[in-house]
Amino acid sequence: MSETVFHKILRREIPADIVYEDEHLFAFRDISPQAPVHVLFVPKETVPTLNDLDPSQVETVGRLMTAAAAYAKREGFAEDGYRVVMNCNEHGGQTVFQIHLHLLAGAPLGGFGAPR
Repeated sequence: MSETVFHKILRREIPADIVYEDEHLFAFRDISPQAPVHVLFVPKETVPTLNDLDPSQVETVGRLMTAAAAYAKREGFAEDGYRVVMNCNEHGGQTVFQIHLHLLAGAPLGGFGAPR
């Protein structure tokens, strides 16, 4: 498995604004935010893409989702709303090959194809 920038952030070899960490995952602010709030939630367990996720690892994705929801509540924007996104492979927009969840919030985000 390839080393990613996320592995280096986890080991504190690359600086990042880490906003959450526990024994299973960590979260940090995206350096190129796509919304006023843009936080990445990354499991410490190496899994390159969603396609590589084994059914025995179902808790990994659940932990990412619940950590993102808890962060949204703690930071006070859960009621206004937020978006969570996971990209898979090149056509899905994945650029770092370690699964991660994007939490986007802080402004109306619109929908896919929905009128604004």
